Amino acid sequence: MKKFLSLTFISLCAVLPLMAQGDSLDFLRSTGKIYSVVIVIAVIFIGITILLYRLDRKLTKLENQIKNEQ
Repeated sequence: MKKFLSLTFISLCAVLPLMAQGDSLDFLRSTGKIYSVVIVIAVIFIGITILLYRLDRKLTKLENQIKNEQ
């Protein structure tokens, strides 16, 4: 697990400077596609949030059932 995390961190450190170029952002902004990117990111974030909320509710129910059985 440590190897995977360190490899991921090193990869991100190598890729982030390449992603920070302003040309691609200016291109997306000038063509109006930046709004599409923002909407896709927002939908993904909302989906992950809903998934975590539902998972928390299910875990809380299971914990309460275990407490009641003991």
